[in-house]
Amino acid sequence: MTDTPRRTVFFVSDGTGITAETLGHSLLAQFPEAKFRQVRAPFVDDIDKAIECAAQIRDAALEDGVRPIVFSTLVNQATVDALHKADALFLDLFERFIGPLETELGQRSTHAVGRFHGIADSTNYKHRIEAINFAMAHDDGISSDGELAEADVILVGVSRSGKTPTSLYLAMQFGVKAANYPLIPEDFERNKLPGELHKYRTKLFGLTIAPERLSQIRQERRPNSRYASLENCRYEIDAAQKLMRRENIRWLESTTKSIEEISATILQTVRVDRPDF
Repeated sequence: MTDTPRRTVFFVSDGTGITAETLGHSLLAQFPEAKFRQVRAPFVDDIDKAIECAAQIRDAALEDGVRPIVFSTLVNQATVDALHKADALFLDLFERFIGPLETELGQRSTHAVGRFHGIADSTNYKHRIEAINFAMAHDDGISSDGELAEADVILVGVSRSGKTPTSLYLAMQFGVKAANYPLIPEDFERNKLPGELHKYRTKLFGLTIAPERLSQIRQERRPNSRYASLENCRYEIDAAQKLMRRENIRWLESTTKSIEEISATILQTVRVDRPDF
């Protein structure tokens, strides 16, 4: 049986390339058996850079023996034309979506290079920066009572159950101020939530994880410790779930879920007033 040939994928943009990569990755993930080599080409904002990028695409085609795939968010027609001199499957994201939007809205788009950069001056962008700073300042229970009042959501769960990366993802992607608070053995012995969390019950959301997976994660941090032992992980997970059920905290088992799925569930469950774009 012949192996599937590797195919080079280019993410080409006149800006950072985040938009092209985000959509491109979502589409490529639907083909798990395919082999891809990814090449990022940001800031292709003039004809010379587009010609150089086209040359790279041609070189990749010769090396792979199959034409590359190009996800592009270029808006300047001259750079688009220069790029299309290469032989590739071009998926021009703006070309596919701008036209229908112009028709629907009844107005012409600016077709301005780097227009997305204007978000740096927007309220939405500022909210995201504030949320990131908030998440870092209120990680792992580092919060005073008054500061927790500013949180949109407070994640709770045992140590290493995914609270910190989820908090940062919510901040970066959605501008959500997320604090997180570890549930520790002392909480289980008292059989109740720490006092400062009770008044923010509507903001609480719990994360739990399979004991076996938790033990693996903790072994990387503290090998052969009581903290990382499977027995202790089973005890903490069981105690945390019982506490969350008793306190009527909404929670999610995160073992097999991506951070995107976890965050989407939290946003659906906890009412968060996010800023408009």
